[in-house]
Amino acid sequence: MVAEQARPEAFVGSTFGSNSAMFYRQGMLVLEDGTRLRGVSFGCEKPVSGEVVFTTGMVGYPESLTDPSYRGQMLVMTYPIVGNYGVPDDEVDEWGLPKHFESDSIQVTALIVADYSHHHSHWSSRRSLSQWLNEQGVPALYGIDTRLLTKKIREKGALRATIEFDPAVARGGEPVLPAFEDPNERNLVAEVSLKEPRVFNKGGKFKVLATDCGIKYNIIRSLLQRGCEVTLVPWDTPLLPLLEDHDGLFLSNGPGNPAMADKTVGHIRDAIAAMESGELPVKPLFGICLGNQLLGRATTYKLPFGNRGQNQPVVNLLSKRCFITPQNHGRAPRSVPAARGASRPRHGIMHKERPWITAQFHPEAKSGPSDTAFLFDLFLEAMGNPALPLTPALERGKYAAPEPKPLSKVLLLGSGGLSIGQAGEFDYSGGQAIKALKEAGLQVVLINPNIASVQTNTEGQGQLAADQVYLMPVTPDTVETIIERERPEGIILSMGGQTGLNCGVALEKSGVLEKYGVRVLGTSVAAIEATEDRGIFSDKLNEIGERIAPSFACDTLDEALEASKNIGFPCMVRCAFALGGLGSALIDTEEKFEAHCREAFASTPQALAAGCGRGGGWAVLVEKSLKGWKEVEYEVVRDVADNCITVCNMENFDPLGVHTGESIVIAPSQTLTDDEYHMLRTTAIKVVRHLGIVGECNIQYALDPHSNDYCIIEVNPRLSRSSALASKATGYPLASVAAKLALGNLLPDLTNSVTLSTTACFEPSLDYVVTKVPRWDLSKFDRVSREIGSAMKSVGEVMAIGRTWEESLQKALRMTDPAIAGYQPHDEFVAESEEELNRSLQVPTDTRIYAIAEAMKRGYSVDRIQSLTAIDPWFLWKLKRINDMGQILSEYTPKTLPAGTVLQAKKSGFSDAQVAKLTGSTELEIRALRKAMGVTPFVKQIDTMAAEFPAATNYLYMTYNGDEHDLDFEDKGTMVIGSGVYRIGSSVEFDWCSVSAIRALRQLGKKSVMVNYNPETVSTDFDECDRLYFEELSLERVLDVYEQEGCEAAIVSVGGQIPNTLALKMGSTGVNVAGTSPTMIDTAEDRNKFSALCDRVGIDQPEWQLLTSQEDALAFCSRVGYPCLVRPSYVLSGAAMNVAYSEGELTGFLTEATQVSKEHPVVVSKFIENGREIDVDAVARDGKVLLHAVSEHVENAGVHSGDASLMLPPQTLDSADVAKVEEITHKLAAALEITGPFNMQLIAKDGEVKVIECNLRASRSCPFSSKVMGVNFIETATKAMVGAPIDERAPEPPDDYVGVKVPMFSFQRLKGADPSLGVEMASTGEVACFGPDRHDAFLKAMLSTGMKLPKKNILVSMQERLFAEAVPAVRKLQELGYTLFATKKTSAYLEEQGVPVTMLNYAEDGVEPCIDDYIQRGDIELVLMFSNQFSQNILTNYAIRRLAVDFGVPLITNVQVAQLLADSLEATSTDIAKPNGVGLDPRSLHEWYGSAASQ
Repeated sequence: MVAEQARPEAFVGSTFGSNSAMFYRQGMLVLEDGTRLRGVSFGCEKPVSGEVVFTTGMVGYPESLTDPSYRGQMLVMTYPIVGNYGVPDDEVDEWGLPKHFESDSIQVTALIVADYSHHHSHWSSRRSLSQWLNEQGVPALYGIDTRLLTKKIREKGALRATIEFDPAVARGGEPVLPAFEDPNERNLVAEVSLKEPRVFNKGGKFKVLATDCGIKYNIIRSLLQRGCEVTLVPWDTPLLPLLEDHDGLFLSNGPGNPAMADKTVGHIRDAIAAMESGELPVKPLFGICLGNQLLGRATTYKLPFGNRGQNQPVVNLLSKRCFITPQNHGRAPRSVPAARGASRPRHGIMHKERPWITAQFHPEAKSGPSDTAFLFDLFLEAMGNPALPLTPALERGKYAAPEPKPLSKVLLLGSGGLSIGQAGEFDYSGGQAIKALKEAGLQVVLINPNIASVQTNTEGQGQLAADQVYLMPVTPDTVETIIERERPEGIILSMGGQTGLNCGVALEKSGVLEKYGVRVLGTSVAAIEATEDRGIFSDKLNEIGERIAPSFACDTLDEALEASKNIGFPCMVRCAFALGGLGSALIDTEEKFEAHCREAFASTPQALAAGCGRGGGWAVLVEKSLKGWKEVEYEVVRDVADNCITVCNMENFDPLGVHTGESIVIAPSQTLTDDEYHMLRTTAIKVVRHLGIVGECNIQYALDPHSNDYCIIEVNPRLSRSSALASKATGYPLASVAAKLALGNLLPDLTNSVTLSTTACFEPSLDYVVTKVPRWDLSKFDRVSREIGSAMKSVGEVMAIGRTWEESLQKALRMTDPAIAGYQPHDEFVAESEEELNRSLQVPTDTRIYAIAEAMKRGYSVDRIQSLTAIDPWFLWKLKRINDMGQILSEYTPKTLPAGTVLQAKKSGFSDAQVAKLTGSTELEIRALRKAMGVTPFVKQIDTMAAEFPAATNYLYMTYNGDEHDLDFEDKGTMVIGSGVYRIGSSVEFDWCSVSAIRALRQLGKKSVMVNYNPETVSTDFDECDRLYFEELSLERVLDVYEQEGCEAAIVSVGGQIPNTLALKMGSTGVNVAGTSPTMIDTAEDRNKFSALCDRVGIDQPEWQLLTSQEDALAFCSRVGYPCLVRPSYVLSGAAMNVAYSEGELTGFLTEATQVSKEHPVVVSKFIENGREIDVDAVARDGKVLLHAVSEHVENAGVHSGDASLMLPPQTLDSADVAKVEEITHKLAAALEITGPFNMQLIAKDGEVKVIECNLRASRSCPFSSKVMGVNFIETATKAMVGAPIDERAPEPPDDYVGVKVPMFSFQRLKGADPSLGVEMASTGEVACFGPDRHDAFLKAMLSTGMKLPKKNILVSMQERLFAEAVPAVRKLQELGYTLFATKKTSAYLEEQGVPVTMLNYAEDGVEPCIDDYIQRGDIELVLMFSNQFSQNILTNYAIRRLAVDFGVPLITNVQVAQLLADSLEATSTDIAKPNGVGLDPRSLHEWYGSAASQ
């Protein structure tokens, strides 16, 4: 029972922002069990009574409200946001039937929803839902916890209820309140049936006699569209006299208790008896819903709460096919139906011999899917030949499983290191696949060089792990070597992104798979090619009459130029076999088109070179632009028996022209009608079946915002970033199911892993809204374009869940960065003039959402913003609502702030910090104030079924749009704070740490509570932790979860910088922070405190000074000498960290640093040039070191450790330096009283070792150190933090193998960015390989990044001060047989040193031979450019670096890396004529460990 005054009333509900902003009326929903739920009225204000039922459909409210089967019922819509697309007009079709409604009026007694959209948006809309309800005199309430209501109905059955309204004016006397009424006691069928017969389509092919018990208009339309004449008669019309003149009998749907329609039952019996006796020729009979019950009226029973929704699976027992059906019924037949000889499947009745069939579901849909519309065709077939039995027709498509082929070992291809467009989602998908394959009893061989991924663990800590893990390049050559070693019978290509897909296709095309007898499991290579090759794809879609944008597949630049003339400008350019839109762009002029195509042809993916596509492969597709259309996506699952479902649909906030990975994305779609939603769903299933995909895929559409016209953009025949989002958004484990389907399992045979009782062949219903927002790090790169478009630039994404879109969106924006308060203007976006602001709205950038906020602040109307952005007005009106709510909050102080306003702000997604800033308070003051007011969030489950069925799910989120928790809080678990969004500096390695921690807790018998919001992670997988909160990593939300769960402790040291930054505030608010104390964490993070501590305990460090003024900093640098390092506190990945070589540079860097870390001081220290940087990962307990690993950088100091190549064990450090490092490690652990993981960076030069920094948390290199050392550092750290026993025997570094970790960069996607390295991190991922020596491991690692080793020609350019240092590497490359080319000064110097070289000229010199021409033609296969702050040709050097990246030429900018490459090529006996030139050690991770153990 909900206490009516448990919380303050929200003062404006969702009406805020409409024309009636300050006006609202409340109503009370009163249930017969005494529950009273207060809501806001948006319909006719009159008291009513009826039966409360719910529907789980997410679209189709006009159709549902006019469905006669809902007569007398108060309809609860479980999807919370209703009214989005308004209500269409009353136009009729050619038969005089309303096009958009299922009857002539609204049939429900009342409508109950969670949130109502007062501003609707759709091209077909003519009025709002509220206006329509008022026109029809139907009450409606919003602001009610519909999930609470749904659960109550689920548990107690359909309930009688009343709705009461307080009168606007009290005139004395007691108000007359409605009594509880059971509508089923009325003859509802008689109420909805027509009174006189009506004939449609006179003279049609077949004459159908239809009895109207409340027939839906789309049933009539479905018959008419098939050419039938339909005679519709009232419910009590005798059928026998009429049937002789008709070809078939139809029994309609309808409301209420079938017992009230005994007259109809009697007439049906008479007709059947006459046909069985021979008095009347046998006529086909077809019934739907109530018609099914009337035919089976021996007995019916009332279902507890009915089946009302659009996602009910039914199985055809004759063909074993499963279909998704819409249903709307409260009763079902109990026993043998009236028709003799009929069998009784649960959802229908079919006579074994006669053409009589009924369905409990609705094949006509409206609303819902039309998967079973073929039953109408079956009815027509039967009318054409009544003697034919139905059984053969219903057995069509029956699946006959083939003889199983031997399968004991499966090869799984991973995606490699994280890059833009291919990130952590493939760790999640691959991890789920491994579990699924192991559960099937198979051996799993994994190839993936991403050492930071969970899937490359050799030991699963209680979870299933691969049997063999190869940290090797995912390239055809390497994979063939491993296939030869392992001899798997099957291979899965769909879990490794585009990398795995392209590699697998190349293996098939080259005959390798056939050679070794390896079959592709799941989607075939032919189906993959049909989606990846746009020419074949277009042909396939044309075969089934589907729409695709006009396009031309081109093999040459001339063909592309000709295609552009045919298509016209603007046009879209796409690359074959590319990931994340790589190489694609929307081009508006011929000049830009030619330049872009030159790059595209030069840098097409490796798959093209491997022979993918038609006749060697087209490279570029030139396509008509559909810019401005809506972009919509569906995730589709299909099994080998052709069972097919859509798991999730999503709508982009941005119109077409912005890659879906770059757009804000909302699930489910918000502005699609039932017609559009199911039109695209039906098309998706049709296309996927025709292509023959087995497993999971996604299909993307362009939808015209002004009509129902659409085009198919593409189909991805694999798991993708969208798949991870859809999986986490719905709770449906797509990757796990896809892996099982690849083995030949059928969807109906799999179990829903959330409910553990229903089939996996279902389509999830959501009772919340999910918003995905990308994370960009473009500000880290010089010269990069901030514009976003058809090619991905984002490095990660967040997912937020709410029960209003405002709540979901504001959460998501904050998740992208702790500095973001929510939807409001942000410092990162600045527009001085109106012209500048208008351009920022017109041209999408990474800050456009904040440009919209700024425009609203300046008074731009929704219409004006829409005209500039082409964003659907529905989204803009919601943003306007947030904007206006913020303005209202700013009118209050904490003392005057009403409780109702606080609650409404929280319902709209405002954080405590946001409210505090607007009201002149502090975050903790607002927290205390709202808790005193009773304004606290409620915990809800993600259960895939919108609360229709009980679920033991651990997927949780918090919302203020609710009135009860979904579960209790008795576990008192340990909280683990995850890493949040992937960004440069914090990526999959911190998810590995988080997963290691929660698995360790489970092994210790402790309950874990995970808080994270990154859908790409394993830590947010359904079976990893005991409770998962998909929530913000803010102080507010962490405290909410901690307090609600009653956690015994919180682990902050495994999720990277965000949790670490929260530690001090958490500690001060009473949270038990596990492990190292928050004060010590602060000491290490605060550069001033840490430097002072080092001085105090005698740890050497570069000379430093705390910044107190710019003058002091300049004086310090003048005294110690340049270069100097500027370092802000509490930052990640070297944000705003810079090396200043002059006074001018220092002044600029100081300004940037103070902006990045305003609350913390900036330290300036002496920068040591040419020192060797060292990384240490370690674990301590009570200041005593338990584990440690010392890694050496390949690069000298000056390159951020995240961008550096690491070697473990160290390869060039002498033992004295290593001993000093270990001494410092022990000293710092003791001084900081560390319990848990920590990481240090140090620098060694001239016999001295100095500490640079220490992070009292897990580091980016922690998985690398753990896997090289063969011990999980985080497992040990977790045990230390929770006080569990630990084996304190420290492992020794391996002496028979070396691990080398190298960074992954995504410069090719970041147009304009300078691909050079410094102290601020630029890499997006990393890979690592093991080898018998550093040379073997390094080469494998470089190949794993996608680098192609040069076969012949290398370009060299060096700054003069680096000549002497760089010559040995260059000389060695020449001696290995490479042909060298060089810039003018470099060429002259190399000639002096006796190194043969050919000079190339700069483009601006206008002299041949030219560097640009050589690179663009592909004549240069590697560029070595060693420049520094003293370089003179700064812009020219940048242009060459950029040109190399744009044309896919490997680029090395560090002398030490070049030297190691040259040494490695020499040491591995390279034959540069070979494809990759190397024969490298192919041992697996398990084998490396085995060799170490045997030593």
